[in-house]
Order: sequence, then C-alpha cells, then structure tokens
Amino acid sequence: MHPSDADPALSRDAFLGGQLQIYQPRDGYRAGIDAVLLAASIPASAGDTVLDLGCGAGVAGLCLARRIPGVILTGLELQPKYAALARRNAEENGTEATILDGDVANPPALLKDEQFSHVIANPPYFERASRTPARDAGRETALSGPAPLSAWVSTAAKRTRPKGHVTFIHRAERLPELLSAFQSHLGSIEALPLAPRPGRAAKLVLIRGRKNGNAEFRLHAPWCLHEGDAHLRDAENYTKATACILRAAASLDFPD
Repeated sequence: MHPSDADPALSRDAFLGGQLQIYQPRDGYRAGIDAVLLAASIPASAGDTVLDLGCGAGVAGLCLARRIPGVILTGLELQPKYAALARRNAEENGTEATILDGDVANPPALLKDEQFSHVIANPPYFERASRTPARDAGRETALSGPAPLSAWVSTAAKRTRPKGHVTFIHRAERLPELLSAFQSHLGSIEALPLAPRPGRAAKLVLIRGRKNGNAEFRLHAPWCLHEGDAHLRDAENYTKATACILRAAASLDFPD
C-alpha cells in the first residue's frame, strides 16, 4: 500500500513522465512545473554536490538527481512535515539525499561548514504583508515564508564553493530585488525570463550567479513555455522543448 492510500491527506503525483512518484499534501503547498524547470536548468555533473534551500517535498532536487545520476543531494526545509515528505520521496524514488530541518535565515550547524557545487532555490514568491493568507498554514509558509529574499541569496552564496553556481526561480516582477541581492554576493549573473507564450510578458525568471564570477550581466531572450498566441482547445500545448523537460527530464540550458 502506498502512503497516499493510507493517508487521505496525501496525493501521489507523477513527475518527469512518471519517472518520479512524489507524495504531496492534498491541501498544502504542492510543487508544480517551477521546480522541474529549476532542476532542468542546473549545469551539474555526476559527483557535484547540490544544496536545495527550502526543498519542500523534494521535487526540484529529485528531478535533478534523476536527470544527472551521481549528484550528491542535500535539502534544507523549514517545515518538519515537508522535510519528512522529502525524506520519504527520496527513499521511495531510490535517491540518496540528506534532508535537514532548519531556517534559511539561520541554517543548522551541520550546514555552516559545508560548501556546495550548486545551490538551488524556489523561494516563497510573495511578501506576507501584501496578500491574504492561505487557509493552510503550510501552504502559506511556502508561498510567503518569513525570510526575506536577501537572506535566501546571502545563505545560498555562503554555502557555495568558489566558482560554484547559485540558481533561483522566482516571479519576474521581483527580478530587481533578486538582482540587487545577487550583485551583493555573486558575479557572472544571468537571467532567463520564462514567458507563457511568444509575445507575452514573462511571469517567471531563472536567475543564476557564480561565486567569484566576473563576467558581465546577461539578460537572455525569453524561453516560451507554450505554443501559439492563445490556448485554443482543452489539451496540453507546451512547446516540444518544454514538454521534453517536463516529461523526459531534458535540460533547460541557458544560452551560451
């Protein structure tokens, strides 16, 4: 019996075309394509160490580990029930991962002496004071957690080894705030907007920086998620490249 069968509060959801089966709260925060796109963008190799800040149920890290077998995965999660789900999901999907309980703004001692090849994050998208709270406390914390974006970037940079990469996915309207924080700690910054369709404004953005990098800032042309100017029928219409990322664990490469 799957845990979701025994616990009606959980669902068992397929990611990467069924390559991963992920347990998530039915009424809490649920990972979507953001985590998959983030994982697809990481230029990691087997043997690289990866820290997923605010890992939730573990989707981003597990997608990355499925695409690049041999990465060494660590997750940090504020909410104990999500950290427990991340451990369960790693075990159920045959992936070794160390999942730590703790706050991004004040990481546990186990992390303070560690540095990683890659630090990734899908931080809360909203500022708590500017929105109506979600009814589920776990979902609300995931959507508008207590730590400011500057703390996420500062911790990510501190935990990154020299020449390692920090990559976030976030809402496009918060790019100025992210750029300011990244420029305080990282170099070789580049941003890849994610637009819903050709000619539409980007709603999400991938932003990457390098520890001790010195290249000029690059703003890339948008990556379009869907085909056509509008959704004309009740069917999936991701671009072929996006569908390969979501269904077949293809990579989402920043342009050279």
